[in-house]
Amino acid sequence: MRVEQITLREIRLALKEPFRISSGEVFERRILLLELRDASGAIEWSECVAGETPNYSSETIDTAWLAIEQWIAPRVLGRDFVHPGTVHAELERDIRGHNMAKAAVEMGMWGLAALLEGEALARFIGGTRTSIATGISLGIQASPEMLIDKARGALEAGYRKVKIKIEPGRDVAWITAARRALGDDAHLMADANNAYTLADVDILAALDSLGLMMIEQPLAHDDLVRHAELQKRLKTPLCLDESITSLDRAQDMVALGSGRIINIKAGRVGGLTQSLAIHDFCEVSQIPVWCGGMLESGVGRAYNVALASLPNFTLPGDVSPSARYWAHDIVDPEWTMDRGMVQVPLDKPGIGVDVDSERIASITVRTSVLRA
Repeated sequence: MRVEQITLREIRLALKEPFRISSGEVFERRILLLELRDASGAIEWSECVAGETPNYSSETIDTAWLAIEQWIAPRVLGRDFVHPGTVHAELERDIRGHNMAKAAVEMGMWGLAALLEGEALARFIGGTRTSIATGISLGIQASPEMLIDKARGALEAGYRKVKIKIEPGRDVAWITAARRALGDDAHLMADANNAYTLADVDILAALDSLGLMMIEQPLAHDDLVRHAELQKRLKTPLCLDESITSLDRAQDMVALGSGRIINIKAGRVGGLTQSLAIHDFCEVSQIPVWCGGMLESGVGRAYNVALASLPNFTLPGDVSPSARYWAHDIVDPEWTMDRGMVQVPLDKPGIGVDVDSERIASITVRTSVLRA
């Protein structure tokens, strides 16, 4: 595989409704797409999941654009790679951080390699599932009543898990109300996005009685030690998200007892090679994993679906269908859900969906063509 050209495109997609977490609210997604062209003329697409502001991670779409142009794309353009699994190590050499920018290029090369092999990406990376259970992520709601309405609608639509975003002041009362209204059998979890400290342990402990699947990333984004202390004081499993940026961090989590579940986001850990390594380590360590979402377009969703087809993704992921977020996605067919399950595309080589290049062109606001 020899990539001769990478075209960067920024598009704008308006969300069907605002999405709020503890650190901010999103109305429109600025999305960085990559179009990778092989020396043979084959083309595959990928997506950088970095947001507009550095509230989830230190990266943004603008820092990723710069990093790809200046440092990351030059590492791969015009070079022969026998297997995409070797790309990650090349991008790690003397380039610290910028995981989301690295992942956009690295994952695109996995997709391109699968296309060239004539194999679906899911099978190419070792996936075993033909469909995956799907959960929904609900942003912070203005009232418990609004949360109940949203959660009830999601369960009635077939979602297998409801993730409820929380923040101080909108936590215990909100989730208690949801549990009482929806019943003990509803699969609920809470996601704090780093909004708490150990001083809030009594608040978090109050969630213990509500039968949650997990509490996701309650403490600081880079913390493992305090999460370990908190986990000792809770019955509910902690799930780490932002804290897991590499295989080493996953190994440290297990060694310290900082959590019992991991949310793998390929963009956060630098791509599919690290995602596969974390998945395999967790499988051996009996740590269940699931695939988180970053408000991706249908292109990014394709990579998430492929990743979630691996055997240790035993919990429903945030891989909602296109209609959850977008009035009109950029892929054909759009992602759909049937009784809480999303089908893994196995009959088409590469990422499994066609990219609507005409629609992308109509909503592109800037472009950069990088050549070998």
